[in-house]
Amino acid sequence: MIDLHSHLLPRVDDGSRSLEQSIGVLTRFQAEGITGVCLTPHLLASQAPAGVPAPHQRAWEELVAAAPAGVALYRGAEVMLDRPLEAAVAEQRAVTLNGSRFLLVEFPRLVAGQTVEHALALVVSIGLVPLLAHPERYSCCSPDAAHRWKTLGALLQLDGPTLLSSRPRGERARQLLQYGLADVAAGDNHGDTRGLRGIWDALIEHEGGIQAALLMRTNPAAIVADQPVEPVAPFTFRLAFLERIRAMFGRATKDRE
Repeated sequence: MIDLHSHLLPRVDDGSRSLEQSIGVLTRFQAEGITGVCLTPHLLASQAPAGVPAPHQRAWEELVAAAPAGVALYRGAEVMLDRPLEAAVAEQRAVTLNGSRFLLVEFPRLVAGQTVEHALALVVSIGLVPLLAHPERYSCCSPDAAHRWKTLGALLQLDGPTLLSSRPRGERARQLLQYGLADVAAGDNHGDTRGLRGIWDALIEHEGGIQAALLMRTNPAAIVADQPVEPVAPFTFRLAFLERIRAMFGRATKDRE
């Protein structure tokens, strides 16, 4: 598996707080079958034309020198579209995923659907392919809205752990998968326990092996190689599995009360 979304550059954002913490997560990833990880620290669109910030560069060099040999590290950023991107971002490709034409983007949690459409279209207009991180996080996300975003030229990256959540965003994520609108699944690890193994195993268990391979192997590999992705066929978890998720999270809620 290749995880295209992580915050494991130590001490640069709200992710990993130390080199040791990052190494611990990468070591666990390797044991879980992850062979590549893209480091995508938070970055504002207004900062992106300046390229890689100096603290990010130092953290990258430190992590590369100490990382487990069996995990390939790629560079990128998770760009908050707080303003239109300048064409220089596409020309330099300093903050795109592994220097490709694919750019990981995000929005504030409370964002209007029209704002998302307009911003994604502007990214496409400068020659990049926006890969929208955790679309299920936004309440404006629906199958119809997601279809419009993809028609504009965007790709959708589901949050893997959220696919196993009983919360509304988990339902939205599974709905995107059900309608064949997902392109990639990623972990969004912040130096914690999040990862892809759980959703990989869940898809395999429920005869979604083809979707698992596309979401977590084939399409991420295509993106870091700057190649087109393949469509992911619709997939629906069986009702019994969804009921098990709801029951599990219901018990966890009661335990906290």
